[in-house]
Amino acid sequence: MNLKNVLLVATISLFVVMYAIGSILYPSFLSLDVFLNLFIDNSFLMVTAVGMTFAILSGGIDLSVGSVIGLTTMVSAHLLEKAHMNPFLVMAIVLVMGASFGTLMGMMIHFFKLHPFIVTLGGLFLARGLCYVISTDTINITNEVYSSIASFRFYLTETAFINVNVILFILITILGVYLAHYTKFGRTVYAIGGNEQSAILMGLPVGRTKVLIYTFSGFCSALSGIIFTFYMLSGYALHAKAMETDAIAAAVIGGTLLTGGYGYIIGTMFGVLILGTFQTLIMFQGTLSAWWTRIVYGVLVLIFCLFQQVFEANKGKIKLETQDEDKKDTGTGTKTEPATVDKGEPVSA
Repeated sequence: MNLKNVLLVATISLFVVMYAIGSILYPSFLSLDVFLNLFIDNSFLMVTAVGMTFAILSGGIDLSVGSVIGLTTMVSAHLLEKAHMNPFLVMAIVLVMGASFGTLMGMMIHFFKLHPFIVTLGGLFLARGLCYVISTDTINITNEVYSSIASFRFYLTETAFINVNVILFILITILGVYLAHYTKFGRTVYAIGGNEQSAILMGLPVGRTKVLIYTFSGFCSALSGIIFTFYMLSGYALHAKAMETDAIAAAVIGGTLLTGGYGYIIGTMFGVLILGTFQTLIMFQGTLSAWWTRIVYGVLVLIFCLFQQVFEANKGKIKLETQDEDKKDTGTGTKTEPATVDKGEPVSA
């Protein structure tokens, strides 16, 4: 098996095993209703995690996503219920707001050479604080368009259905895969995460891509906020609190390296489904506290971080073995030590 696929295969295998265990313990767990509910209940997390995955792939992180989701619900609720604005205009406004928020953070990271952790941590506090400026109370949404979208059901069987959340889950996954693997933007993201200095020397648009990464993450957070608004039909300052930790966990469990340069959107999707599956198992079990989900999340993240360390060590070893095999194939017969260049240092002639 190709080494670079090991983490992805491990993630998919874990999901299959967890779902199989659930099906053995609880026969109804195997029903189409339960499976589709994984997508319905975790659609906003998936949308958020796609944006987070791009940030981590580049070697950065976005801690502001949960707060931007909360701010989106508050702004949406306020504009709908207090200003009585057109609902489709409200959706457009909050999407632009989220993307602009991400753009601002991306520009600070690029132009001022600030660490993404610090910048997005500031964004976290700023967005959450703005929620309380709008209102400290819950704003219930009674708008007919939002209510209609929230109640939309497309039944596949008598009881199993999909809704707008599932459709957006699938669309954002397809978009993420396309951007990551079939565009210059995606290739540049991977290059930045692998070695930013090398990406610069290759003439790649590193600065522009960095800004676009956080713009996209902000857009995904705002879109997730819209989905969350459909899901809850309310705006509240504490909505999506700590959602950033779930998004990071989904990306890491999905096989995305925290050091950047490696990961798959499909892996992130299965990471989200793993988190959702365990939550469903807790619900079926009925006696365990919901806090057990956090304990298991922590254990899974630690385990996958250890896998990542093993992956990184073996990746370097296999690269050296491949170089030696290439030299034998060329018939040079000359043993030379592989040149090592400090990360970020250009090679002098």
